[in-house]
Amino acid sequence: MENNKNIELPLIPLRGLSVFPYMVLHFDVGREKSIKALEEAMVNEQTIFLTTQKEIDIDLPTTEDFYEIGTISKIKQMLKLPGDAIRVLVEGISRGKIVNVIQEDPYFKAEIEEYMLDDQEVDKELEAMMRVVLDAFEKYVSISNKISPEVMISLSSIEEAGRLADIIASHMLLKTDQKQEILEAIEPKERLEVLYRILLKEIEILEVEKEINTKVRRRINRLQKEYYLKEQLKAIKEELGEDGEYDDEIEEMYDKIGKAKLPKKVQEKVYKEIDRLAKLSPGSAEGGVIRTYVNWILDLPWNKKTKDSIDIKKAKDILEEDHYGLETVKERILEYLAIRKLAKKMKGPIICLVGPPGVGKTSIAKSIARALNRKFVRMSLGGVRDEAEIRGHRRTYIGAIPGRIISSIKDAGSQNPVFLFDEIDKISSDFRGDPASALLEVLDPEQNKEFTDHYLEVPFDLSNVMFITTANTLGTIPRPLLDRMEVIDVSGYTEEEKTVIAKKYLIPKQIKEHGMEPSNLQISEQTVRDIINYYTRESGVRGLERQIAAICRKAARQIVENESEIIRVNTTSLKKYLGIPKYRYEKVKEKNEIGIATGLAWTRVGGDTLSIEVTPMKGTGKLVLTGQLGDVMKESARAGLSYIRSRVDQLKIDEEFYKNFDIHIHIPEGAIPKDGPSAGITMATAVISALEKTPVNKNIAMTGEITLRGRVLPVGGIKEKVLAANRAGIKKVLLPIENEKDLTEIPETVKRKLEFVLVEHMDEVLEHALVKGENNNED
Repeated sequence: MENNKNIELPLIPLRGLSVFPYMVLHFDVGREKSIKALEEAMVNEQTIFLTTQKEIDIDLPTTEDFYEIGTISKIKQMLKLPGDAIRVLVEGISRGKIVNVIQEDPYFKAEIEEYMLDDQEVDKELEAMMRVVLDAFEKYVSISNKISPEVMISLSSIEEAGRLADIIASHMLLKTDQKQEILEAIEPKERLEVLYRILLKEIEILEVEKEINTKVRRRINRLQKEYYLKEQLKAIKEELGEDGEYDDEIEEMYDKIGKAKLPKKVQEKVYKEIDRLAKLSPGSAEGGVIRTYVNWILDLPWNKKTKDSIDIKKAKDILEEDHYGLETVKERILEYLAIRKLAKKMKGPIICLVGPPGVGKTSIAKSIARALNRKFVRMSLGGVRDEAEIRGHRRTYIGAIPGRIISSIKDAGSQNPVFLFDEIDKISSDFRGDPASALLEVLDPEQNKEFTDHYLEVPFDLSNVMFITTANTLGTIPRPLLDRMEVIDVSGYTEEEKTVIAKKYLIPKQIKEHGMEPSNLQISEQTVRDIINYYTRESGVRGLERQIAAICRKAARQIVENESEIIRVNTTSLKKYLGIPKYRYEKVKEKNEIGIATGLAWTRVGGDTLSIEVTPMKGTGKLVLTGQLGDVMKESARAGLSYIRSRVDQLKIDEEFYKNFDIHIHIPEGAIPKDGPSAGITMATAVISALEKTPVNKNIAMTGEITLRGRVLPVGGIKEKVLAANRAGIKKVLLPIENEKDLTEIPETVKRKLEFVLVEHMDEVLEHALVKGENNNED
């Protein structure tokens, strides 16, 4: 029978601990309230009420934060620890229930209803319940291996049902809510029932754990701890019915495969790699390699394309807006767009823009991308020596990555960008392979549909990409590579075109970039022409833009220093901004001279005029060549001399000149190397003039190569050479007859200023170049 009574006791809420009657345990007390409660208990018969907090992380609990039912306990021992903490040894006496919290400060004190139970008579049902609980606990002990078997010996001598339940509960590893459920079971029979239910649940869990451990031990080597943990997790998933499922990362990869719509061959490869990844340890090095590879595959735009903007008028406006001149290039782009509109399926063309530096080849490619509404990707090939830059590294190498083509396609996020290969003429090769040969597959419309990067090992379709390449010269591009490209010449600009470009594009751009308004800086047209002629020597406009930027910098400083709000730059004040002129151009001579002929040459920065001087001197027939001439020009000079010797009768030259005279051929500006098949007829004309003592027409310039029989051979760079002649004030230009086709490239404004004579033989050259009957005696 119950014989309950109420007593007042200090109270301590415990975190994560439950105390049962008949249980002895120790715990540390550090909270100020709890320490004061202990001190009070020591004064009051060493009795204290211990209950459990509902939430373990609450530092300052209130009456709502701990359970009503706890254990009245006896303090057996106290020990002060460093840091003001106290270690307490207590023994549980009996259950109690909080009737009323008397005070909360400076410590908890409550009125407790103590449950005093008389020894209950053990009937058959209760005895059976005790045996069942004991048997279940014995099974629990045998499976868990965490409780000493000797505990069973001490339990077998207990005859009170309630005490048996409390002692068993005190030995089990239970959650706080389970312990509290047992604690709140006041009646011994009820307590045994609760305990038995919890025991059965725990035994079931322990048996599953044991089965998992058994499965894992069969599968692995004991030394492979990491592998053991993974297999244990796998066995747990099997018990939960999740067999065959992968972790979140692998599941995410599978989701991506579904969304990526990969080609069948690629999809099979990725599934195979993910299966391998799933079987590896998460931290293994090979797993990291596979993970990176799969992510590369999934991040590529296998089926993502931008929709082409097939509006010819809009595209034409964009090209006109971005570039002045370059009609051939614009026409080719518009043709491509027109065909795309008519034929939906068309292999991407490979266009090669060839021209000197600074003419706008790269910006043309950007404008093409803008006109097509496509993404733009640029890759510079200047100095690239490693084939892996194009095709990627094989995955067997540490740190392997795809080539820059695949990487750029990934960055673009589109399967059909405009892809620019810049400076394709400067690609090199060494022991690491030949990148130019690797580009053959990329730039071949018949092959690039299945371009295979060494890293990916699966084909990627490049047939939708519009490839554009740029080069300064075709001479260094391997012939098989050049054969795959459609070459479009982007030659230099005329002075007129440069002037318009400067006024329309460069000056407004630089004024804006330097933080000024258009009204702040005024540069006259003639000033722009002077900058072009005397401060730049180029086919493009890059140097011109730099000079305009230099003017803008000085103008900006003047404005900031409040010297003036409007800066006007004219031909007179130009030296103040840019210094003395850096270049001079050969101008037409004041008079016709003997032994001096004007030739035309092509350079990487555009065309130029060459003044070739010849002086015969008494000697033994030696040929002296000066002016840093290359092998080709030396051979041209010798070929011209041989032609002259074969025609001495018709040319009225001393038959023995090659024995009696040394001939010195000199091209001024000797610091500049000169070479190329352009000056053959010019050198021959100058030699004939010197030997015949017949002046050369000052208003004539010429270009062409000569054979031993006097035939004039065609040369290149006609547009640049003609522009140079026009700049120098020449009136008549002699060109090889086979170069007639090149006259179509020359601007009409230049054609109107010059007279063109197409020659086939050296006799025609002499007829136009030499001024017969004019006396020009030299000292």
